[in-house]
Amino acid sequence: MNSSSPSLFPLSLVGAGPGDPDLLTLGALRRLQQADVLLCDELVDARVLALANPRARRIFVGKRGGRPSTEQRFIHELMIREARAGLRVVRLKGGDPFVFGRGGEEVDALRAAGIAVEVLSGITAGIAAPASLGIPVTDRRHAPGVAFVTGQCRNNADQDGGPSGPNWPALVQSGLTLVIYMGLRQVDQLVQTLIEAGMAPQTQAAAIASAHTPQQQSLICTLENLGHSIRTQGLRSPAILVLGSVVAQANHVDLALQHPRLQQA
Repeated sequence: MNSSSPSLFPLSLVGAGPGDPDLLTLGALRRLQQADVLLCDELVDARVLALANPRARRIFVGKRGGRPSTEQRFIHELMIREARAGLRVVRLKGGDPFVFGRGGEEVDALRAAGIAVEVLSGITAGIAAPASLGIPVTDRRHAPGVAFVTGQCRNNADQDGGPSGPNWPALVQSGLTLVIYMGLRQVDQLVQTLIEAGMAPQTQAAAIASAHTPQQQSLICTLENLGHSIRTQGLRSPAILVLGSVVAQANHVDLALQHPRLQQA
């Protein structure tokens, strides 16, 4: 990592969106078609990868909760090494690189190593998943705004100086619609925490798993029934939770069952 060899091209941090290739930006598509090397997250849909340069070398550096994951430091070293080899490197991340994707950490590591980097935003699941059910994450008739938060608490918070988790009482008091990432594995604890923080048990809730893929599943219920409903219907990660009266805007049909694009493997 101490090599002084400059990279010939900026490394591209590219958001792959939530799944459906139709939700890619034109810029993302161009970078995929030009790439020499793809460093791919696990959540990138195979249909998106199929659009990439067929000669590009693919390196999978996935991260999933509860499973063996590629260490972040190794990903940084790999990005820097490939960029310094004079290759067009695309770091391809599900959703948006800067929304719960560690994109900020990766940009910092690249800049510290003297590697030029560009960021091409993608549509994050926190927007696209609710939209697949007709739920607008902002609607002035229901809430003054939206908060995107993680449902996980970081065990290393004391080591890196970051917060241990969301301030749930403050979020409940704000009246914002809550869009929660990575909350499925500890949904019962999350529900209990929110109710103790003052959220009404009858608050409307939605859960959308594997949004904009052929495996999409979704449900609509109340906060107090969220954990039971998720287990009964067998929803699995990755999933987005939406809490607030705006859930009433949802179509009461799983659009993934009707949408012809989502039926394509």
